[in-house]
Amino acid sequence: MTNSTFTEIAGVRFKNPFIMASGTYGFGKEYSRFVDLNKLGGISGKGLTLHPKAGNKGIRVYETAAGMMNSVGLENPGIEAFLTKELDRMTAWDTAILINLGGGTLDEYREGAALIEADRLRRERDNKRGADMIELNISCPNVKEGGIAFGIDTEAARKVVREVRRATKLPLAVKLSPGAKDIAEMASMCEDEGADAVSLINTFSAMKIDVRNRKSVFANGYAGLSGPAIKPIALRMVHQAAKAVRIPVIGMGGISSAEDAVEFIMAGAHAVQIGTYNFVNLRAGAELAQDLVTFMEEEGISSLDEIRGII
Repeated sequence: MTNSTFTEIAGVRFKNPFIMASGTYGFGKEYSRFVDLNKLGGISGKGLTLHPKAGNKGIRVYETAAGMMNSVGLENPGIEAFLTKELDRMTAWDTAILINLGGGTLDEYREGAALIEADRLRRERDNKRGADMIELNISCPNVKEGGIAFGIDTEAARKVVREVRRATKLPLAVKLSPGAKDIAEMASMCEDEGADAVSLINTFSAMKIDVRNRKSVFANGYAGLSGPAIKPIALRMVHQAAKAVRIPVIGMGGISSAEDAVEFIMAGAHAVQIGTYNFVNLRAGAELAQDLVTFMEEEGISSLDEIRGII
């Protein structure tokens, strides 16, 4: 029996459902020393903003029970530097490439998407491969509205999704925040505004206190919690989103085994992203892809379509 792990989202082909999550894989270069990146379903690059960002000061990563916390602060070289210095290397790999786009204002999102679209047109004209998809990160703080994340309120998020959708013809996946007031409503709004997919969830806001020094471990007070600790909540939210929309859902949150991935697929996900587990196992994506084939053989599953959304 041939076991097919292939999946397709908005015309983009993924040889298997495992996408390396933004913020955990850089732009792939460092991991390429340890694993054949051609075996991955896709890579979502480090989150990008219109202008370069130095990121947060102080401790950025802290291990916690069944997971980790991070307060990196979207350190990145900026969109233009990525397009000119990183994208060619990424597109040389035989795997889907997602550009993760963030911003602090509506204008930054719009201008960032416009730069990516201009790059798409140039590459199309020159017959060169470009990025396959934009993953729009709406968990960024809205600097003009008191720092509240765009992804908390559906109407605030709607403006961002609408503007980015207008600015580019690239397939668009919107990455949802677990802090959204109503995750199903947020996913449905993205579909209404022309998103081709939604991905969820981003990290949970969390805290760690240094009891000896009597202060928060992180300079900003709070940090993002990820890893196996959040998986049951992430799975529930993916299930709710998948029931609310007709567009594909990309699930993530604490996946560290093929069976974890199968849970998300059974909950309705078309693909999954691997984040924190990459720090535990540098070869995570390739190994999980093979483990999934083994699981399917053992369970007599010939295609992921047979189990997708069965719950």
